[in-house]
Amino acid sequence: MIASEIRTNESLLGKFNALLADKEMVGWVEAVVRDFGSDRSRLLDIVLAVQRKYGWISYEAMVAIASALGIHAVEVEDTVSFYAFLNRTPKGRFQIRMSKTPVSLMKGAAVVARAFAEVTGAPLGGTSPDGVFTLEWTSDIGMADQEPAALINGSVVTALTPEDVPAIIAALRGCRDDAASPLFPGREVVLPHSELKPSLVQRGPVLLSGRGACGDGIRAAILIAPEAVIQEISKAKLRGRGGAGFPTAMKWKFTRKSISDEHYVVCNADEGEPGTFKDRVLLTEVPDLMFDGMTIASYALGAKHGLVYLRGEYAYMLEPLQQVLERRRQSGLLGSRICGREGFDFDIRIQLGAGAYICGDESALLDSAEGKRGAPRNRPPFPTDCGYLEKPTAIDNVETYACAARILESGAAWFAGYGTSESTGTKLLSVSGDCERPGVYEVDFGTTINEFLDLVGAPDAPFVQVSGFSGQSLSAKDFGRSIAFEDLSTGGSMMIFSKNRDVLEVALQFIDFFVDESCGWCAPCRIGTTLLKKQLEKIVANRGTLADVSAMYALANTVTRTSRCGLGQTAANPILTTIRNFPELYEARLRTEDFVPGVTLREALTEAVRVQGREPVVEEAST
Repeated sequence: MIASEIRTNESLLGKFNALLADKEMVGWVEAVVRDFGSDRSRLLDIVLAVQRKYGWISYEAMVAIASALGIHAVEVEDTVSFYAFLNRTPKGRFQIRMSKTPVSLMKGAAVVARAFAEVTGAPLGGTSPDGVFTLEWTSDIGMADQEPAALINGSVVTALTPEDVPAIIAALRGCRDDAASPLFPGREVVLPHSELKPSLVQRGPVLLSGRGACGDGIRAAILIAPEAVIQEISKAKLRGRGGAGFPTAMKWKFTRKSISDEHYVVCNADEGEPGTFKDRVLLTEVPDLMFDGMTIASYALGAKHGLVYLRGEYAYMLEPLQQVLERRRQSGLLGSRICGREGFDFDIRIQLGAGAYICGDESALLDSAEGKRGAPRNRPPFPTDCGYLEKPTAIDNVETYACAARILESGAAWFAGYGTSESTGTKLLSVSGDCERPGVYEVDFGTTINEFLDLVGAPDAPFVQVSGFSGQSLSAKDFGRSIAFEDLSTGGSMMIFSKNRDVLEVALQFIDFFVDESCGWCAPCRIGTTLLKKQLEKIVANRGTLADVSAMYALANTVTRTSRCGLGQTAANPILTTIRNFPELYEARLRTEDFVPGVTLREALTEAVRVQGREPVVEEAST
């Protein structure tokens, strides 16, 4: 009787303590929401703050956030469930996310991941028994030139070997447990391999030349009319550096002409295309150049507000960039009366993402910046008419704004003197893979692939992937082609593979990436990428026929034509371009039969054999 009463009282005490904790949590959440102005569009910032505090975002926290914002809890859950870096269940005190790409795997990432699993006791995709470590794969983290690499609670460690793992884990175990910030401990501890190597290999004459002083482009811009600024960008023939190459002046002109009480300038710093890290170099080497370009755009468009969408993998850059912004405010390059010009008011805030490749799409980025899931929007309307907060918005990437600053600083004719007639200026290339000198190169547009391979130390490479997973797989027959919008357009990723690499295995890893990263909104991408993966797996396993290749090629074209956004429209490129440029590799794997099943009968029964513990009995048919 007494024992029963004690158990009952303990249960009631537990519920009471939980209730107190919930009240404390609710009060803290309400304070955070107030800190962000009770603004629904800042939902992503709010949930990130909750995760930094508690390590995860419980349903109770979602309800508290929704109540404080005056929205339904399902809206909060919709956002939280979308992003890979937001936790809906408790994770380890230290989250280790290993980069998983073809480049990282061929540099030894799988061996390093196994070492982490052995030392921590955490299985890949799970948490250690002591609850201290969670070990997961993630997609590219912007360190392709320094693989194998990992994010540990947002901090980067690079060039890892299995021998490095015990020292890293020992340093983490000795880290003070800061209950106020469980996701970002370790700042008082310098982890082994946390010092990034300089990625800049070759400075060019434009972006990384070191010319000009901070703010020179802005001071030149305000000496002429806003329309004249756009005209200068037009004369320079500047095109967007994200890969599509849309004329920047045209975008700015459309945005300026859109009638609204507010206009916005947005910088896409979500360089999630695997193998791309040139914007990371700009953000660390010359961040003021990007901010100058955004400020010039604000003058040209009449915008008072700017936003930089920084990918979640670059969270470690957030504080240094905030410091740059504050320094610019102190020096009169941001805020009120910029450069002393009355009425020229403009400021920038940084929105941190939370791990979603699709947010590289400009419309998905806008929804994410507004605190929603990063789903692509239907177009039209285009962002120039209805963008951030449904206001006219100019969206360009880091490199494009940096180019705009140089154009106003040194003149359109100077800028157009580099490159080709259709692709003026220079291009930053992120180089990784099988080469002697990986890193970032600034080259003139018009450089051929052969010249590029000689430059980076890979003259005998048979396979180059241009513009990331969604780009083109090139064979040696195309190495005379030029890096230019009129020939080989690229956002900047250049992955090099030696003759020892299996081209079709690499293509399969590309497709697997798109299966994981599809937002799932449209059937052609959601279902099509999965079917393409299965078809390519069959061919790689030497079970394909010519009919399988034909069917896969037809499906790839269908996915390209019918998908809703750029992800689906380019997801099939690894298959389409490898079939086109490496047909002999497909032919070598094909069977001569008319039909070969994707799996054998024995493979189909594997799970049943495991469950029942016996092999099937095959009876011969009677004659």
